[in-house]
Amino acid sequence: MAVPSGYLQRKAGLAPQILPQTCYNFVPFQPETFAYMPLILTETHAAVRVISLNRPELINAFNRAMAAELQLALADAAADDQIRAVLLKGEGRGFCSGQDLAEAIDPNGPAILEIVEKTYNPIVLALRSMPKPVVCAVHGVAAGAGANVALAADLTLSAQSASWVQAFSKIGLIPDSGGTFMLPRLVGLQRAAGLCMLAEKINGEEAERLGLIWKCLPDDALFSEALALAERLSQMPTQGLALTKQAFNEGLNQSLQAQLQREAVLQAQAAQSHDHKEGVQAFLEKRKPNFNGK
Repeated sequence: MAVPSGYLQRKAGLAPQILPQTCYNFVPFQPETFAYMPLILTETHAAVRVISLNRPELINAFNRAMAAELQLALADAAADDQIRAVLLKGEGRGFCSGQDLAEAIDPNGPAILEIVEKTYNPIVLALRSMPKPVVCAVHGVAAGAGANVALAADLTLSAQSASWVQAFSKIGLIPDSGGTFMLPRLVGLQRAAGLCMLAEKINGEEAERLGLIWKCLPDDALFSEALALAERLSQMPTQGLALTKQAFNEGLNQSLQAQLQREAVLQAQAAQSHDHKEGVQAFLEKRKPNFNGK
């Protein structure tokens, strides 16, 4: 059953421990005062936490409230030892249309600096630092910050008909949410410049061809395949996967010599894990390993 993640965390007394410091102050859910419509839905399938953006009437455009709930949901998934993989997706007809411009132009609303620093930066950092694999499933629109949040996942899947667009230049802005960091590394400087400056839409097939995403799938298979992938990852040696992710993150800005040294340190750490010992033993005994993520 899908539930409002922020409400459950506060009921369980978790929010003070896991609330990111950059998260907006958020009013606790009061069921006796109004009908609450959660902006983030969470479900658990075995060891997979499914997190869904839930502003379908605006194609899941981000505002402060939805960002705060997503930050809480990601922190909760990271802290829960029973969760070994995360699937991020959107409700309704698209993944995410980016920033809710009504909030951005509201004279009484937050300044653009505050929006970027408190809405998107913590979300991208939470996805990249999540100590377990993150799968993102994109259908419909992935525009602006919505596209770049999707690219912060470890493995991003796209529906064939999905529309990817770096829409920032259309309103005189630069790519944020890690776009200027990730895009040149994913597709090269020339293609990144073309995507961002021209703001041309590409579909899932083109996104896969460019190397922007892991895989393009038929529309009707996207969510079932995304969940199957997340479940597969959750049964793998997830501590080793987390260390691999850490090594990738650190390697983006290090020399080869420094990265070789870092690999040695992280490899020694992985070699001490239960999952490494179990994998070796299962190989010797010619049986399927039973990994537990420790």
